[in-house]
Amino acid sequence: MLATLLLLPALLHADAAVPKLARHVTDLSGTLTTVQVDQLDAQLTALEKAKGAQLVVLMIGSTDGQPIEEYSLAVAEANKIGRKGTDDGVLLLVAKNDRAVRIEVGYGLEGAIPDAANARIIREYITPKFRTGDYFGGISDAVGALTQLIEGEPLPAPVRGAPREQHGPGFQGVFVLALFAGVFLRGVLGRAHALVRAPVGGAIIGGLLWLLVSAGAGVLGAVLGGVFM
Repeated sequence: MLATLLLLPALLHADAAVPKLARHVTDLSGTLTTVQVDQLDAQLTALEKAKGAQLVVLMIGSTDGQPIEEYSLAVAEANKIGRKGTDDGVLLLVAKNDRAVRIEVGYGLEGAIPDAANARIIREYITPKFRTGDYFGGISDAVGALTQLIEGEPLPAPVRGAPREQHGPGFQGVFVLALFAGVFLRGVLGRAHALVRAPVGGAIIGGLLWLLVSAGAGVLGAVLGGVFM
């Protein structure tokens, strides 16, 4: 009994920390204007009417030390975000003072919004705008990207493209290949006259390197082959 009484204040505090959401967009940090909240709310209301899925935005000051993963899950469960049996709810949680963002996705939408997509949205859509103080812009861009995924459309190509892969052995590789090929053919054509070895060896080495890499490397191989022969 005593243990229960001691834990009661903590339990009451935990329940009070989870806000009850009355609309699609709730800003408890006082960051967004009324017009901005209404604009986002209208967009998400239209999404729910069209697709059935429920996308909710909550912006708070802090989770008061609670991990944002636990807090977002508690908010989603307490407010029953998403349809029962379908579990197609999404919560975009922003803890402004903690500088933390979490996208909580229901099981019914995990196929459409995988973890990799969540990470991209936070990294490419939210973080750049938040760094400049444009919280509405970051949230709006994230809502647009999440809406796109819910509607079954892929995200655009990543902002930062992957570095191009380099194919072929490169200049140093060509030089080494030409050197070994020249030594090998010199042994094979050792008895032939130098005027015969040079053009024949150069043509063979150049042709092989042309097939292996590129035209430029083939020309280089022909020159090196003629020299080493």
